[in-house]
Amino acid sequence: MSVLLSARGLRLAFGGVKAADGIDLDVHEGEFLAIIGPNGAGKTTFINMATGYLKPQGGSIAFRGRPILGLPPRRLVGMGIGRSFQLPQLFAEHTVLQNVAIAIASRDGIWSAVAPLMRGPVRREAGEWLERFGLSSVAETRADALNEGARKLADIAMAVALRPALVLMDEPTSGVAAADKMAIVETLVRVLRDAGVTAVFVEHDMDVVARFADRVAVWSQGRIAALGPPETVLADPEVRRNVIGTVLDGVAHAAA
Repeated sequence: MSVLLSARGLRLAFGGVKAADGIDLDVHEGEFLAIIGPNGAGKTTFINMATGYLKPQGGSIAFRGRPILGLPPRRLVGMGIGRSFQLPQLFAEHTVLQNVAIAIASRDGIWSAVAPLMRGPVRREAGEWLERFGLSSVAETRADALNEGARKLADIAMAVALRPALVLMDEPTSGVAAADKMAIVETLVRVLRDAGVTAVFVEHDMDVVARFADRVAVWSQGRIAALGPPETVLADPEVRRNVIGTVLDGVAHAAA
């Protein structure tokens, strides 16, 4: 399996706090890699560095063998790296259909006065993405009227409509009702696999991790403390004591 994203020696500190302390990680093409760890371990910091929102103080990141450190997020999107956020980044005053159409228009560079946003091909493709994500019933609903689960899916639908090779998702189930989590993750995993998209996702729900991750990376104080298949990592006594125990104590949705 080829390496899609490669990080070596990433270092970043905020004052005396080491958010990244020599991170080495390869993301393999086609895999679903879960990142877990206690709050403040540096999980979101890694996603922000990999998507151009933060620049590390040391180390390197390569995408498809090409150095990308220091490139802005917009440039990385054009190269095939997408992301979704812990708090969905939607255009609140627009409908769900319009939000996905905006992503498509941006991808294809067709936003102009002579190429209206909702013209035929863009509208059709946006509708197709909504159907894949199970959002057709809310296509004409304003984004600010959606429940949290639908907002999460709409945010990821916008990212995937950009046709990335890799998407990094920051807590895709945070704020989602427990009863809805599995169905939402099943939907996004199905769509991403069908589209051939590799995924890295930060997650606090160990049931989600155990069921959907191909590999699990455990973050601890800016370092990777464990890496491997979920059945091995989640059974590790140190991981169970330091990570899973924290989650079971109810600390489940804060950013790290």
